[in-house]
Amino acid sequence: MKSSELFWLMRFVARSLLMQVLQWKKDLAAWRRFIGAYLDYKEIAPTDRQPSVEHIYPCFGDDVQTTPIEPTYFYQDTWAFERIVRRQPALHVDVGSHHRFVSFLSQVVPVTMVDLRPWSLQLSSIQFEQGSILALPFKDASVPSVSSLCVIEHVGLGRYGDPLDPWGSEKAVEELKRIIQPEGDLYVSVPLDETNRVYFNAHRAFEEEYVLSLFSPLQIEDRRYICGPDFFPSRRPGDAVGCFHFRRPR
Repeated sequence: MKSSELFWLMRFVARSLLMQVLQWKKDLAAWRRFIGAYLDYKEIAPTDRQPSVEHIYPCFGDDVQTTPIEPTYFYQDTWAFERIVRRQPALHVDVGSHHRFVSFLSQVVPVTMVDLRPWSLQLSSIQFEQGSILALPFKDASVPSVSSLCVIEHVGLGRYGDPLDPWGSEKAVEELKRIIQPEGDLYVSVPLDETNRVYFNAHRAFEEEYVLSLFSPLQIEDRRYICGPDFFPSRRPGDAVGCFHFRRPR
């Protein structure tokens, strides 16, 4: 390991420890507010509505001015859901996307879900297949509709127990392309940056033109960009999450 790499690793560790200390301070303040509210409630509650200390259930961080929403999944899942339902495929295959998106989609179109790890819960409307995005259990050009949202950027970084592979994302794209039938649809989302980067071991980010080249010869049908809290039809400067709808030519 180079000395510069060691420096940045130690700096990251120090920053993580500092964040933990700051979080502990927030937790202590939250506990003080909770205990104060508990005692105030006991003062105003009649005997038959008194709380008991053995049944306390502290919930911190919910007393905010606006409802917090994670923009990536909020926008990309809505975007993909609408486009898939509009197409009404005879079968839709999802590879590794968020379980909430897949479960809702399965109520309106037939869905097969492929994931590296087995689900702890099941729905009768979802046909689940445990498998890898690098070896999908489908024949060439056999699937009419496929989605893989915020997935390919993680492949090969080991975060989810998969083998380390510097070319994992590229191999995943080739496998997704392999199973799409002529005139079939593919919906993907990936982080975009000014250049290709590895944020080990969280994810990779890609130049947009590189993403489009990877999915060639599929044709682009639609693209949208999540930039901070906003969802745009055109790219804004800086990093973003790109949502791409591709179609395989006849």
